Amino acid sequence: MSTPDTDPAATVDARGAACPGPLMDLIGKMREVDSGAIVCLLSDNEQSVTDVPEWVEEAGNELLAVEEREDHRAFYVEKQ
Repeated sequence: MSTPDTDPAATVDARGAACPGPLMDLIGKMREVDSGAIVCLLSDNEQSVTDVPEWVEEAGNELLAVEEREDHRAFYVEKQ
């Protein structure tokens, strides 16, 4: 997966948050945006690697990309 060409409508910086904080922050932001919007979650929590894709699939959204950065990951999720 590569970084989407579209700028995210919102970015959630959950770096430093303990599980399940990053996922809960992402879910909260996804409720605020319109369908088709992309939300970027920044997380350094290892559990996000499994939690985010599982939730995205269950919720019917689309995980566009996971970008490995120096000390965290950026998850790009499109609301369906």
